[in-house]
Amino acid sequence: MTTPPDVLTPQEAPATAAASRRPRRLTPGFFARQLLRLAGSMAVLVVASFAMIHLIPGDPLRRMLGPTAPKELVAQRRSELGFDDPLLTQFMHYVRDLVSGDLGTSFFSSQPVSDIIGEGLPNTLALAFLATLTALAVAVPLGLWAAVRTQNGRRRGTETAFTTLTGAAVAIPEYLYGLALLLVLSLGLGLFPPAGLIGPASFVLPVTALAIAPAAMIARLARVETLRELDTDYMRLAHAKRLPPWRLYAVHLLPNTLTATLTMGGLLLSGLITGSVLVENVFAWPGLGLRTVEAITQKDYPVAQAMILVYGALVLVVNFLVDILLGFLDPRSSLSASTRREG
Repeated sequence: MTTPPDVLTPQEAPATAAASRRPRRLTPGFFARQLLRLAGSMAVLVVASFAMIHLIPGDPLRRMLGPTAPKELVAQRRSELGFDDPLLTQFMHYVRDLVSGDLGTSFFSSQPVSDIIGEGLPNTLALAFLATLTALAVAVPLGLWAAVRTQNGRRRGTETAFTTLTGAAVAIPEYLYGLALLLVLSLGLGLFPPAGLIGPASFVLPVTALAIAPAAMIARLARVETLRELDTDYMRLAHAKRLPPWRLYAVHLLPNTLTATLTMGGLLLSGLITGSVLVENVFAWPGLGLRTVEAITQKDYPVAQAMILVYGALVLVVNFLVDILLGFLDPRSSLSASTRREG
């Protein structure tokens, strides 16, 4: 008996469903729009980081040098830093220095700010990237398991426990997780180093602290997406064929639930980059977060200004890459313009 042409086999249906959501190519118009949006956001970020120094109440040099500093010293430092120049001239010099990679010099250590960022940025990115991978590795299987267990309103107790625990996990700030892990697993049981970066074991506590809340959020999303896919025709047909569970869920179900989940993971990566500031301070992590807090408390304005610029640029770039990825995975993002033209 042959399969009717309008009936998909379990092997064909997932691929067809995925293909129907995936554009054949990324349109130039979509890519150009995303680049233009990134460029505009970067320009706003540069203006905002420049304006930060000038919007601070009072004289930043006086705040840095102290109220008892002689006027001659303040005037000399103002002239050296170019603060006597017209505002537009200062902005043009600021943009010129950014293009050349010169982010200024620390008021306190006299160290180039680019060197400070170069030392801390890899550690911050490693922390955020590992936390994102950990959150995805835990959340996707957990969300899939919860959806299969609670499909069609079954096991209300499991559903209630899942939603309650994940909701509570999302509500707790990362730095509180960090403090709890530090007190129990490091200072209490002595299982992991309490601070600094002294080996692979140093990653465990800060990565865990950063990953718990995102994992709970992604697990909730993965459950919703999985429940939606479980109600599709190709999954009903796969159930009717009595396929082995590993093939049913790993081969047919999982690939079609990952679009929204991976998109959320990319967005969370940008959030973890900025959200790691407090966690880095809890564990004295040698990243940008620790240097940012030090710069703010010491009124080291060139360093604080550069940190705002770097954090903002990282978030914008990650969001840009997520939009491009979504353009590949979701045809409505990149093909909408061409569809309107054809219509």
